[in-house]
Amino acid sequence: MTDTETDSGTGTGTGTATSAATPPGSPGGSTAQSAPAGAPPAKLRAWVTRAPLLPALVFLIIVTQLPMVATLVISVFDWNALYPEARSFAGLANYGEVLSDPELRKSVITTILLTVTVVLVSLVLGMLLALLLDRRFRGRGAVRTMLIAPFLLVPVAAALLWKHVLYNPEYGLFNGVLHWIFGDGAPQPEWVPEMPLGAVEASLVWQWTPFMMLILLAGLQSRPQDAVEAAWLDGASAWQVFRYITLPHLRRYLELGALLGTVYIVQNFDAVFTITSGGLGTANLPYTIYETFYQGHEYGLASAAGVLVVIGSIVIATFALRVVSSLFREEARS
Repeated sequence: MTDTETDSGTGTGTGTATSAATPPGSPGGSTAQSAPAGAPPAKLRAWVTRAPLLPALVFLIIVTQLPMVATLVISVFDWNALYPEARSFAGLANYGEVLSDPELRKSVITTILLTVTVVLVSLVLGMLLALLLDRRFRGRGAVRTMLIAPFLLVPVAAALLWKHVLYNPEYGLFNGVLHWIFGDGAPQPEWVPEMPLGAVEASLVWQWTPFMMLILLAGLQSRPQDAVEAAWLDGASAWQVFRYITLPHLRRYLELGALLGTVYIVQNFDAVFTITSGGLGTANLPYTIYETFYQGHEYGLASAAGVLVVIGSIVIATFALRVVSSLFREEARS
């Protein structure tokens, strides 16, 4: 009896130790604890979680992808709305004609000049305003709100504001200020006819500078303050702190602002249409496509030009997304 009880006790102890040493979910352990009885499979749970997003996905496909597919289909047809019976398959001929059209090449150059000027000037002004708002002073919140206001305006409303309230030679603010300063002999220039592209650029700079300011202000407020304080203690000047600490830290934010601004300004139509109606050499790519589609009734050519613009915008947006992802990785590491 003693030997039997000893063996029984030893076996019980060994079994208890073995079960305690085996972690749940391991090959030797019990799998009943990892998945409760009657629980749905993992794939089913994942689909149940994603189901509320399906209507939004379907809506996004209908709104964005189906029109893009229709545009691609129309772009391979020789299609003039005035002669619908003469419609025929043209293949890639529309793309070749678009790329060889002198008016389109001119609009490409205008788009590049407009975009580069607006982005660079907006970045410089946004940097100056961000450096100003990074300091503490009385009324900083009100100043920040007023500086952000231009970006919140509807683009057409902003363009109308510049065309009629500021540029108008009869009652515009610019000529009124010149008359107030110089009297009756003050020059009264025709702002839009004399500087058409500059007039469009000025309105876009005014509207996009707050956007650049917000991005750069976020970058300034994420600066490593210990490095700045150490530079001040070492006797560095304000310019040295800006050049060797602030500017390198803002490089990613500057790239992000430039890329996002480029994506949006390349597609700008409102300012050109409202201020100059595409005349006087200000027709950019979106306005040229508008003219080809609605005035020339060349649906195939306009669709081909639109596809090329979308491809260019996707290329720029890809670089922007890479900059954003690298920015987030740097923030996570810091």
